[in-house]
Amino acid sequence: MAQILVVDDSSTVRNEVGDFLKANGLAVAFAVDGRDGLSKLKADPGVKLVVCDVNMPNMDGLTMAEKVRSELGNNGVNIIMLTTENSPAMKERGKAAGIKGWIVKPFKGDAVIATFKKLVAG
Repeated sequence: MAQILVVDDSSTVRNEVGDFLKANGLAVAFAVDGRDGLSKLKADPGVKLVVCDVNMPNMDGLTMAEKVRSELGNNGVNIIMLTTENSPAMKERGKAAGIKGWIVKPFKGDAVIATFKKLVAG
């Protein structure tokens, strides 16, 4: 059972984020896009935190977040966007979907690990 689901179409980003989180004692699962992410969340209700890209094929991260809330009815999972996008309109859409945070790439694990651990524990 994973604590954190990393959703990104870039294997480089998935590996970088996943390796860092695993090195810090967290259980991690991976998804390649929003559709895969939804499927993994359905299969593993123990996921406490999703770290998700915005721009991905098949289903983008914001649509995935909206579906997590509406279709899965899952309001307990924390979702953090990790993306190159920084537009106010996207951030507003994310806020409406219950996004807990917005991190602009590149990933700086040391700056967020304490917050991630709190979100997983709480």
